[in-house]
Amino acid sequence: MSITAINEQLLRAIGVGVALVRQRDLQFVFFNQSFAEWFGTPDPETRLDQVLEGLDVEMLKEQGEGALRFSSEITIKRKRRTLIFAVNISGADETGEPLLVVECQNITRIRELESMIDSYSTMVERNTRELEREKDRVERLLLNLMPRSVYEEFKTFGVVTPQLYQDVSVVMLDFVNFTDFASRTDPTVTLSELNDIFTAFDRIVEQYGCERIKTIGDAYLAVSGMPRPTPDHASSVAHCAIRFLRYLERRNQSHPHKWQARIGLASGAAVGSVVGIQKYVYDVFGPAVNLAARLQVYAHPMKIAAPLTMEDALLDEFDVKRIGSADLKGIGEVELINVVGEHPSAKRAGKSIF
Repeated sequence: MSITAINEQLLRAIGVGVALVRQRDLQFVFFNQSFAEWFGTPDPETRLDQVLEGLDVEMLKEQGEGALRFSSEITIKRKRRTLIFAVNISGADETGEPLLVVECQNITRIRELESMIDSYSTMVERNTRELEREKDRVERLLLNLMPRSVYEEFKTFGVVTPQLYQDVSVVMLDFVNFTDFASRTDPTVTLSELNDIFTAFDRIVEQYGCERIKTIGDAYLAVSGMPRPTPDHASSVAHCAIRFLRYLERRNQSHPHKWQARIGLASGAAVGSVVGIQKYVYDVFGPAVNLAARLQVYAHPMKIAAPLTMEDALLDEFDVKRIGSADLKGIGEVELINVVGEHPSAKRAGKSIF
């Protein structure tokens, strides 16, 4: 077998479609079996641009001898399937007549895999964005349940070690006749009113560096001095309490229901920790919390009750009035004061908009 015959047999056997066409008229001189299977068997008069649509015929004819280098991709339909081919055309002149060597490679599978990879990449990116959004939602939710420093400890270690804080102050508020109001009012109205009020309270608490711990029904509990120590924790909760009442007074001027609240303040020790295994809640316990809860019950509507032991910490910024003693359940006899208002200098220095 001659070298020419061997070369021709190899060209017919390889998995690349190969064809030779004359450059002057683009008619076929040779094509192998793969080319015929993909594009059909060309007639002698058939031109290359009739088989491979979209070719720049003038460019192919005008290229100098041996200088042509052309690459493209074409798409054809075969038996309800779309096939994609990479086409490379180069010039040759081995017989004295300029020829074009046409090489076609089926890259359908490659493009399908690339499309699948792009699809998977898009899906992964979308899922990643959704996970990030979900992570942000969970983080915001947990930050509504616990202070940030506690959240960071919980995120890092999975648990929160109970901490005893010796010097904290607590403000506890409860609304007067809330049960009666809730029983005769549409629940959605009640919740809307509470949400409006507690949102304003949260802004006040944040402005004075306190932490809202929880709301229980119509009760609102916030602390100062934990988890970050605060030297002026007593005055911080007093400022919050005064602005709670001021906000309610202003709100009552433009709303049909007139909200009234009792507020109790207390200073002392408290323990803070995350409670629960599946449903996490950050809570505080201890003498200061118990005393504030008792004083909130004892206080008159729209008044702020505090123990006499807080008087020295408040006198520089607040007007206080001694109101005698009370026998508080579970605590005993306690001397009490009312926090009446702020000194003018404290009002001017106040940060709250309320």
